[in-house]
Amino acid sequence: MKTRLGCLSNKSDSYPDFTEFLPPAQDRATRCLKLSKDEVVLWADSFDVLLSNKCGLAAFRAFLKTEFSDENIEFWMACEEYKKIKTPAKLMTNINKIYNEFIDVKAPREVNIDFRTREVMRQSLAEPTPSSLNEVQARVYSLMEKDSYPRFLHSKIYQDLLNMQYTHYHRNSV
Repeated sequence: MKTRLGCLSNKSDSYPDFTEFLPPAQDRATRCLKLSKDEVVLWADSFDVLLSNKCGLAAFRAFLKTEFSDENIEFWMACEEYKKIKTPAKLMTNINKIYNEFIDVKAPREVNIDFRTREVMRQSLAEPTPSSLNEVQARVYSLMEKDSYPRFLHSKIYQDLLNMQYTHYHRNSV
């Protein structure tokens, strides 16, 4: 059993390439040219820098998919969108969708949070505000920052992006 499970721990390193998160082929060349080696290197400075960069966020999402934990970043992104909602009716609709998708113990993409946080979240469903998800989002963010982010920086996806940008830079500077 231990041998069988051992292969799962290296799943992210077996990811063949990072093209899944890139735009369609016709847009790929243009977008990749805009991504500089400096940008890719900056992603290692902080988790905030990574998430604030569209290509960084896309690469991190692709990485989490390889680890079967993309529900965390999908939840975080849903919370970011939720904060932008202004009308009470839309707040109610969206918080219930997010709760049913990510928070409920029977949710198809349940995020890993403690009982107390889940209960506080459940109680806020009655009268949602734009900040209703802040505590849960902060816990999931912290989990990703401490656990997934360091693994991402050592992953094949990130290393390939660094090498791609390094190769691209040297080809153009010759």
